[in-house]
Amino acid sequence: MVQLSRRHLLFAAGAAAVISMAGCGDGDDDKKDLADNREGAMDKYGIGDQFKATTAVSFSMLYNNHPNYPLKDDWLFWSELSKRTGVKIEPVAVPLSDYEQKRSVLIGAGDAPFIIPKTYHPQEDAYVSSGAILPVSDYLDLMPNFTDKIEKWSLQPEIDSLRQEDGKFYLLPGLHEKPWQDYTLAVRMDILEQLKIPVPQTWDDVYNMLKAMKAAYPDVYPFSDRFGKPNPAGNLLNMLAVSYGLAGAGWAYQHPSWDAEAKKFVYTGASDKYKAMLEFLHKLVDEKLLDPETFTQTDDQARQKLASGKSFVISTNAQSIVNDYRPDMAKSLPNARIAKIPFPIGPAGPINAASRLENGIMISSKARDSKNFVAMMQFIDWLWYSDAGQEFAKWGVEGTTYTKDASGKRTLTADVDVLGLNPKGTKHLQKDFGFYNGIFAYGGRLELVQSFFSEEEKEFQKIVSERPPVAVAPPHPLTDEEREQVTLWETGLKDYVYQNTLKFVLGQRPLTEWDAYVNELNGKNMGSYMDLVNKSYERYQKKHS
Repeated sequence: MVQLSRRHLLFAAGAAAVISMAGCGDGDDDKKDLADNREGAMDKYGIGDQFKATTAVSFSMLYNNHPNYPLKDDWLFWSELSKRTGVKIEPVAVPLSDYEQKRSVLIGAGDAPFIIPKTYHPQEDAYVSSGAILPVSDYLDLMPNFTDKIEKWSLQPEIDSLRQEDGKFYLLPGLHEKPWQDYTLAVRMDILEQLKIPVPQTWDDVYNMLKAMKAAYPDVYPFSDRFGKPNPAGNLLNMLAVSYGLAGAGWAYQHPSWDAEAKKFVYTGASDKYKAMLEFLHKLVDEKLLDPETFTQTDDQARQKLASGKSFVISTNAQSIVNDYRPDMAKSLPNARIAKIPFPIGPAGPINAASRLENGIMISSKARDSKNFVAMMQFIDWLWYSDAGQEFAKWGVEGTTYTKDASGKRTLTADVDVLGLNPKGTKHLQKDFGFYNGIFAYGGRLELVQSFFSEEEKEFQKIVSERPPVAVAPPHPLTDEEREQVTLWETGLKDYVYQNTLKFVLGQRPLTEWDAYVNELNGKNMGSYMDLVNKSYERYQKKHS
């Protein structure tokens, strides 16, 4: 799960205001007539209704092909989806490793499919000024389930964090009733018990744990991490960044972070907090507690080190524990036990680092001219945002992949497994049926989100959920011209931050050169970038004070 940039405008109250804003202002000309775009759409479609196209329709969709469950044409998901909705999805499959690059190429060439999922805010910003993607906020009146959840779950501030200077947003995010922090560290619990080390609660505790492990096993790098592509140590850096009070780093790098004391935005990669985070990481590497190959190795290499006893700590989410680490170690270290630890507390205090928004969907502007446009928006609303659609995407078909008792509790059928919940099952919910697919299955009511959780995971979530959420930073929406300008600056700045992050952590560049590094970022337009960000923040404050 990634951290979102905190750019938002305040909603008028409630979903009625959401719809009102969607139907006024700059979108009037675009929305004035959808009469020619209603083929296949339902005349009456509301909250809780089953969407069913009145004629068979098909929609192209960019598909992030995950190697853990490669796309299959004969998945039950596809046939059942068509049966229920009258919709056929035409997936344009792209390997997970190339997804972002291919998406950019297709959008830039004007060849993007209509539906573009698995987009993490603010990735959509780069496509706004060109007009390549649709201002989806103009069409919320076609999405009753989406707007209902915004109102019911009081998600207006989070939703408004997506808005551009024109007051519109261009991404339909996944919506969570409650924050869900998934990523943390996994630790060999048998090693903790052997060394009589308590489960660490803070990053300082993590350091002390690693020191004790190194003392007992001097030939081992206690911590060797994964999730390093496309950004080195992507998850580790992001966890540390939010723990230090920054907006995000690593694979969720955010250029501006809000400094509440100074009441202005600061550049994340040049901030004192970022420097302190790098000092901590450098200490881990320097004392041989963190494997320096963490920043270059593949996931498989990191998993192999864990499975062979060459490391004891690794980044994880709930699925990795069950699908990767425990099966890996069962073959070579049958007595080893590994589990999640609570998200470590850093200088920012005990926070719940998760957002209630998740990755979401962009819509190609070309879709607006389709005769099936209204049907497509109704379909998206049903599949991704209705209770029934979310249950279908996660659990599948009642009686085939799961059963439900009188209390509403769902149970996988005897021969179906996922997340190790039914280890004797010979069929896999994701691989063999296409359900619980990260393209379609995210967000929802707390009960549904946690319906796949083991008791172990529920306990982890209970601890994290008791912490206060990260505060939403004030809005700083950019104009089209400003966005176009900062887009030219962002790649060079981010690449330079990544390069020097690696050098500082590995000791290839001493942290005594921090001031010189900051000056080098200024030479790459960091100062001008932050001037624009803070100017947009002040402009918004004046406009809405």
